[in-house]
Amino acid sequence: SGGLRETCSARGYTAWDPTSYCFVKEGSLYIPTVFVSYTGEALDKKTPLLRSMDALSQQAVRILRLFGNTTATKVTSTVGPEQEYFLIDKKMYDKREDLIMTGRTLFGAMPPKGQELDDQYFANLKPRVAAYMADLDEALWKVGVFATTKHNEVAPAQHEMAPVFSTTNISTDQNELAMEVMEKVALKHGLVCLLHEKPFDGVNGSGKHNNWSMATNDGQNLLDPGSTPMENMQFLTFLCAIIKGIDEYADLLRISASSAGNDHRLGANEAPPAIISIFMGEELQGVLDALEAGTSYKSESKVFEIGVDALPDFPKDSTDRNRTSPFAFTGNRFEFRMVGSSDNIGCPNSLLNAIVAGELSDIADKMEGVPADKFDDELKSLLVSIIKDHKRIIFNGNGYSDEWVAEAEKRGLPNFRSTVDCVPHYADPKNIALLEKFGVLSEKEIKARMEVLLENYAKTINIEALTMIDMAKKKYIPTCIAYTKELCDAVAVKKSLEICPCVEKELAEKVSSLTKDAYTTTNKLEEAVAAAAAKDSCVLDMAKSYREEVIPVMNALRAAVDGLEVILPSCKWPVPAYSDIIFNV
Repeated sequence: SGGLRETCSARGYTAWDPTSYCFVKEGSLYIPTVFVSYTGEALDKKTPLLRSMDALSQQAVRILRLFGNTTATKVTSTVGPEQEYFLIDKKMYDKREDLIMTGRTLFGAMPPKGQELDDQYFANLKPRVAAYMADLDEALWKVGVFATTKHNEVAPAQHEMAPVFSTTNISTDQNELAMEVMEKVALKHGLVCLLHEKPFDGVNGSGKHNNWSMATNDGQNLLDPGSTPMENMQFLTFLCAIIKGIDEYADLLRISASSAGNDHRLGANEAPPAIISIFMGEELQGVLDALEAGTSYKSESKVFEIGVDALPDFPKDSTDRNRTSPFAFTGNRFEFRMVGSSDNIGCPNSLLNAIVAGELSDIADKMEGVPADKFDDELKSLLVSIIKDHKRIIFNGNGYSDEWVAEAEKRGLPNFRSTVDCVPHYADPKNIALLEKFGVLSEKEIKARMEVLLENYAKTINIEALTMIDMAKKKYIPTCIAYTKELCDAVAVKKSLEICPCVEKELAEKVSSLTKDAYTTTNKLEEAVAAAAAKDSCVLDMAKSYREEVIPVMNALRAAVDGLEVILPSCKWPVPAYSDIIFNV
């Protein structure tokens, strides 16, 4: 609880959330609730989310009133969270202590084939997977989660499920429920559903694409640019508020997607980089450039001409999808792609709502007293100043490239490479001021969450390191010692028969050397873990120690063991290899 609720004073309160649907699961009625401490602090993720939704609604309605909209009385943030996951055979899972303890493989050499052919992505569903997905849909529908899309993802054994959009609090509740159902349904098919961000090294990890927008109670999507976005000043006002907010509070968005698991995924040429930026697309970029320059912009409707008489031509979307962008405009919403596959989306959406509410509030404060005859000119001037001051956050290119990292540094954009780098900024004065202004989180609640994030990070790495030590001592090192003995026995036999034992001798030397590396590195890892754990009086120091002192030794131990895996016969290796796991469903 980050100090909000001590064991000796454990009273807390729950209250039903009437804005989120109840559901029946396994014979019991489940009612979504909030959870607060005896002294009133939020102990959950739902309370800050509901607070942020109220704040966003109030400030967005103020903007709508500026444009003469008197029918909209409420604005709701909406989300459609795409959920990526892996499916593996349970028999393989049961033989991997690292998967059982940590959700990811801590050891494992790459198989001869990975995802380089993209054949998993574009292939038909395997029968076993298709049967799972069919049962999953039905199970989700029974509890009110309207799953619609299912398909393979790019990595072997990786897949995705997407639901219908709903209000943010309902989508958050339903995504948590969906993850639970996904895991339970998998077991019925002899499978295990892995929701870790990086279960397998060397292939893509899993994210949760948070498609976010705003809708009025009278049915208007506030992020729909319409057919003439240049003339749609209401849309441009909301858009500029988002641009300014993402630039000023990039650290908060990065924090909202931070975890030890997601650190493996972000910036690894498979997910958005750890640098926050916004993708606008060709048409909206043209609109913003024209607005800044004071020139006109005319949208050109574009048509795809297939070149086949039997097929009709069809209109081209006004924007592409940039899969390398962490925050991309995709037609009538923004897709926040940094969120990890195991994350609760309540935190990123709470912070996103608060960020946008803050910027809308500032715009409303500036514009509400402006006379009607000066309104258009004053608003245009304000939006132009926002574009000029914050266009550094817009990047429409390849976010995976090294050039972008260098360019982002020139622009002064933060690059928080790990959880430990970004989480301390949760309590920066500007962030506390924003979240307290709208009552989303108090300073005490912010600092508690900061402590929880860092403590979870340290505990996760600690469990992973201890699991590696256990596996090295009990599985890998004994197996390799036994195999070295077999090789040495073969050398002795060949020598007695005056046959050259050159192959056996060379293999024995390699295995013996790598086994020694694994043994000595295991001892170093034990020492590093003990030293990091001893720093528990300061959670930030402890987290830094795990990142800087423990993780490098974990990487070295993995390198030694993975080197042994490619040498030993598969029949000797004590755990299933990657080729057995990810291609065996």
